[in-house]
Amino acid sequence: MPARAIAPLAAVSLVVAGLAAVLVGLAVTGAAQTPLLLDPGAFVRYGVPIVALLTSLAAAATLGPLVLALFAVPVGSPAFERLLRLAGVGATVWTLGELFDALLGYAQAIGSPLRLDATFGAGFWQYLTDTDAGLSRLWGIGLAAAAAIVIAFASGPWLLAGAVVLAAAALVALSQLGHQGGTADHDVAWGGLFLHVAFAAAWLGGLGGLLLARDKPIVERYSSIALVCFLVVAGSGIVSAWVRIGGFAGLATSYGAIVVIKAVALLALGALGVVHRAWAIRRLPRRTAFWGIVVGELALMGIASGMGAALASSAPPVDPTPLGTSPSELLTGSPLPPDPSAAHYFFGVALDPIWLAIVLAGGAFYLVGVIRLARRGDRWPVLRTVSWFAGLLALLWATNGGIGAYVDKLFSAHMIMHMALGMLIPVLLVPGAPVTLALRAIAPRKDGSRGAREWILAAVHSRYGRFIANPYVAAVIFVLSLWVFYYTPLFRWAATTHLGHEWMIVHFLISGYLFTQSLIGVDPGPARPAHAVRLVILLATMAVHAFFGLAVMSSTGLLLADWFGAMGWDTGVSALQDQQRAGGIAWSVGELPTLALAIAVAIQWARTDTREQRRLDRKADRDGDADLEAYNAMLARVAARDDDAD
Repeated sequence: MPARAIAPLAAVSLVVAGLAAVLVGLAVTGAAQTPLLLDPGAFVRYGVPIVALLTSLAAAATLGPLVLALFAVPVGSPAFERLLRLAGVGATVWTLGELFDALLGYAQAIGSPLRLDATFGAGFWQYLTDTDAGLSRLWGIGLAAAAAIVIAFASGPWLLAGAVVLAAAALVALSQLGHQGGTADHDVAWGGLFLHVAFAAAWLGGLGGLLLARDKPIVERYSSIALVCFLVVAGSGIVSAWVRIGGFAGLATSYGAIVVIKAVALLALGALGVVHRAWAIRRLPRRTAFWGIVVGELALMGIASGMGAALASSAPPVDPTPLGTSPSELLTGSPLPPDPSAAHYFFGVALDPIWLAIVLAGGAFYLVGVIRLARRGDRWPVLRTVSWFAGLLALLWATNGGIGAYVDKLFSAHMIMHMALGMLIPVLLVPGAPVTLALRAIAPRKDGSRGAREWILAAVHSRYGRFIANPYVAAVIFVLSLWVFYYTPLFRWAATTHLGHEWMIVHFLISGYLFTQSLIGVDPGPARPAHAVRLVILLATMAVHAFFGLAVMSSTGLLLADWFGAMGWDTGVSALQDQQRAGGIAWSVGELPTLALAIAVAIQWARTDTREQRRLDRKADRDGDADLEAYNAMLARVAARDDDAD
C-alpha cells in the first residue's frame, strides 16, 4: 500500500465506521424515533448524534496530535509541524461543530425544527446564557476556539501545552452535559465521563497523528501513551456504564447491548495494541502490515465512538438514584448521608474517578521507577517509598473515602478534608522525592523531543516554577489561601459545584506540597534559606494558620448560611456549632504536621552540620590541618605585633 494512500483510507474508515455505528445504535435503542409530542424533525433527531460523533472526532484530532507533538516528536521537525497543522484544523472544526451541535441541541430541547428566524435566534441565545446546559456548551465552544487560536500562533512547546490545557478544559465543560445531571450519581458519572472522553480523544487522535509521523521511535512512544489511555478509558468506561445501566440487569436492555458492543470494540483495540507492542513495531518502517493494523484500529475506534454518540442520545434503562425533595437533595443533588461518625468517615466510600485514577497512576509510576533503579543496581531508600505510598493512601481516603459524602454538607467535614490535603498528605508525599526518582529512572531524550523527564526539568527550572516554589512565596500562598478561599466567593463555588470542589482539591494539595517541599524537600528547586530561617518561616506560617482557626471558631455568623445552614440535619448540632467545630479543627489539626515538619527541619539541620564537620575533618586529614595552622600563625603574628607595640 503506498504511504500516501494510508492517511485518506484511515480517515474514510474512521468516519464510515463511526457513522454506521451511530445508525445501528439509534436503530437498536430507538433514540431517533418520532416522539409523540414536539417532534423536531428527522434532521434534528439524526443530526444530534451524527454531529456529536463528528465533533468528538474533531476533538480527538485536536488533543491527540498535540499530546503526540509534546511527548513523542522532536520539536521543530517536519512531523512536529504536520501534527500542529492537523491539531489546528481539528480545533477549528471542533469549534464550529460544537456551535452547530448546540443549535441542534436547542432545537431538540424545545421540540422544534431548526429555523433561522429572529425568534429562534433569541431563544437560542437565552438558552446559551441562562441554562446550565447552555452555559456548558458556551464554555466548551469558547475554550475550543481559544485552543484553535493558541495553536495557530504557537511558537514553542509551552504554548502548545497551554493549548492542551484549553482543550482539556473544553472537555471538562462539555462533559457536564448529558442525562447524568438528574441523578444523585451525577458527580461520579461526570468524573468518569471526563476521563473517558479525554483519554479516548488522546488515544484516537494520537493514532491518527501517527499517519503523519511514521518514525519508529515516535510509534514506540505512542504505544506507551496508548497503553495508559487504554487503561483509563477501560476503567472510566466501566464506572460510567455502571452508573447509567444501574447494574448487570441493565445489560439485557437495548441500551446495555450497545454498551456491550462498545466494550467488545475496546477489548479488540486492546488486543491490537498488544500486537503492536509485541510484533508490528519491530517490523517498521519496511512493512506496511503495521499501517494496515492502524487503519483497522481506527475503524474500531470509529465504531466505539459511534456507539458512544448513540448512547449519549439515548435514555439509560434506569435512573440509578432518583432524586427526592429533601433540602439536601434540592441543594446538592444527593440525600443526606447517615449521621456523621468516625466509622462513616474512615470506612465509607464516596467514589471520585478522577482522583482514584490519579492515585493509581501515582503509585504505578513510582513503583515502575523504583523497579528500574533496582534492576540496574541502584538503591532507592525504602523509607521514601513507604512515605510516598502512605501519602497516596491518605490522598485516596481524602478524595474517595467516607469524608467525601459529607464534605459538601458539613462545614466540619469540609475542613477535615482541607486540613488533610494541605497539611497531612504533603508531609507524607514530599519525603518520597518523586521528582528525584523520575530524573534518575527516566532516560533522557537525545533527539530533540520532550519526554516526561524533559518536561519535569522544564517545569522545575521555569521562571514560574522557581517563583511559586520559593520558600517565602510558598509560605505566603499557603497562608493567604485560607483567608482568600473562605472569605470570598471561591468558598461558595467550591461548596456548591463539583468543578469548584475539584479545583479546591488541586489548589490546597499543591499549595501544601510546595510549602512542605520548601521546608524539608530533597527534590530540586530554588535555593532554600538556612535551617534556622526555615523554622522561623514554619512557626510564623503556623501562627497565622492558628489565628485563622480561632477566627472561624469564635465566629457568630455562618459563612454560607443558605447552604450549610439549610441542609436539614437533625443531629442536635446546629450549623453554627458545626462551623465553630470546623474552626477548632483548623486550629488543632495543624499541630501534629507542624511538629513533624519542625522535627524534620531540625534533623536535616543536624545532619547538615554533621556532614559539614566530616568534610572539614577529611580536609584536615588531607592537608595536615592547614586551616588550623594558618589560624594559629595569624594569632601568633597579631600577638607579636602587640608585643612590639608595647
